[in-house]
Amino acid sequence: MDVLLFNVTTAALMVLMFNSGLALVGQGTLGGRRIPWAAVGLTALALGGVALQLYWSGAMGALDADPAKSGWWRVVTSVFMQNGGFGGAAWNIATLAAVAAFADWFWGAPLTLGLFAAGILLPEQIDKLWGQTSHSTDPRNFAGSSGTTYFLGATLAATLLLHGASDRAAGHGGAKAVRKIRLLALGVPVLGLAMWIAQENGHGLVSVYGFVLGALAWAAFRTLLRPDLAAQRPTVLTVTSLTRLLGRRTRRAEEPTV
Repeated sequence: MDVLLFNVTTAALMVLMFNSGLALVGQGTLGGRRIPWAAVGLTALALGGVALQLYWSGAMGALDADPAKSGWWRVVTSVFMQNGGFGGAAWNIATLAAVAAFADWFWGAPLTLGLFAAGILLPEQIDKLWGQTSHSTDPRNFAGSSGTTYFLGATLAATLLLHGASDRAAGHGGAKAVRKIRLLALGVPVLGLAMWIAQENGHGLVSVYGFVLGALAWAAFRTLLRPDLAAQRPTVLTVTSLTRLLGRRTRRAEEPTV
């Protein structure tokens, strides 16, 4: 029962982050947005890590972040290893792809990669400040991308609260819609902290860390961010055009040759 509750609350937190990202960039704008290349790259690295594990039995031992082992690279390479079986790996990669895409569209590729790197490096350092080095809040258990994904997703929730889609929401639903958006964003750190207190679920506290950093990043870079303008710029390759192109090629490949 405890494991089921752990998984349910962890999934619920991700749903809040996913909806926060969707509200932040605007669901109706997704088809016309550029390909989120930073998200594509991070997802490809995660898939490459899984492929490496399948073909090299020693991959986990060489690249995970077990503190009993030496190797400065482990804190980074461990993020692209997966240790939750097929279901866990699929969930981690799917959520990474979605969250990184939202982040790329809002923050831009350079800042997205910077925040992702912060999600890799900061939790352990903050744990040291709290004296938690023997009981790390990093939920990766020596390997996995979930901790960094939840960290990155929480930056979107913080920005939704501060910047949000207030004007867009006010135009469609008025003050009630704005309150709903703010509650959605606030739900991330509130649920995250509750998960840590009640379950010692590291996904929760890592999300609180990401929420705080997201608020600081918004304060520092808000004058440079133009996510709505970027969605309006014409681009040759968009999500919709790529989907149509792949669809046409698939149909051609399936057509019988004469």
